Amino acid sequence: MTIKTDGFHHVAYRCNDAKETVEFYQTHLNMDFQLAIAEDHVPSTGAYDPYMHIFLDAGNNNVLAFFELPEQPEMDRDRNTPEWVQHIALRVASLDELLAAKASLEAANIDVLGPTHHGIFKSIYFFDPNGHRLELAANIHTSAQMQQLKEVAHDMLAEWSSTKKAPRHAAWLHEKIKEES
Repeated sequence: MTIKTDGFHHVAYRCNDAKETVEFYQTHLNMDFQLAIAEDHVPSTGAYDPYMHIFLDAGNNNVLAFFELPEQPEMDRDRNTPEWVQHIALRVASLDELLAAKASLEAANIDVLGPTHHGIFKSIYFFDPNGHRLELAANIHTSAQMQQLKEVAHDMLAEWSSTKKAPRHAAWLHEKIKEES
């Protein structure tokens, strides 16, 4: 049997404070707080580890979830991975919405980086109260660009795997950005 997934059921991260996290995502990203599950024992392992598990509607049947674990050591990030790598990227419908989101976040005294031009989308970056890096992205690509990227994806991966140097198959993306600047 071949497994075929049907999207994400939910993606879960840890948080420092469940209430603060819900309020942040409701206030700044307009996410609906769907449900909370709290237990003293972990259902999958049976281990004693009290938790609050919260679920937020991220749109399009996508759920962003968090665990507050009050009896575990203070949460931290993976110090061997640069801060910019691990992030939660959420799509917005347009570039205008992206710019409006930036203005709204900055009005709430949240530091925002960007917009950053990635060739096929533009995005802004900021942090939630737990230190998770968030990205809001607005697609600006054409179907031809996406097809071109798909056509070279396997070759790029193969070259990267053997050289660990950035392949040039999609260099046109960044050259396009320089031309627009």
